[in-house]
Amino acid sequence: VQLQASGGGSVQAGGSLRLSCASSGRIFSSTSVAWFRQAPGKERAFVASVNWGSRSTFYDHSVKGRFTISRDTAENTVFLQMNSLKPEDTAVYYCAALTGSPYITAPNSYKIWGQGTEVTVSS
Repeated sequence: VQLQASGGGSVQAGGSLRLSCASSGRIFSSTSVAWFRQAPGKERAFVASVNWGSRSTFYDHSVKGRFTISRDTAENTVFLQMNSLKPEDTAVYYCAALTGSPYITAPNSYKIWGQGTEVTVSS
């Protein structure tokens, strides 16, 4: 399975973007798919995750209430709807997958990664 992230771009503060993470193959119910982001000079950080089978979700406190993660089983795709964007949301966003809980936030626990998509939020 390979992951392909897309949907990044440049927006003004307060704007919205929707990121997509498409899988090249079937995603099993035990899989959790997460979004991470990495700002310049910073470590990669967990943003949100969803379990494919249960649809359980988990968010970092910095995005809770502004971002929504969801999945489309027909398209084998995970979405990250980002609203009320702030300049501090500027980063390269990556999607990743693991077999297990959506509450795992450590990047090195995720074994499958997509390429990044860049998000820039201007003030």
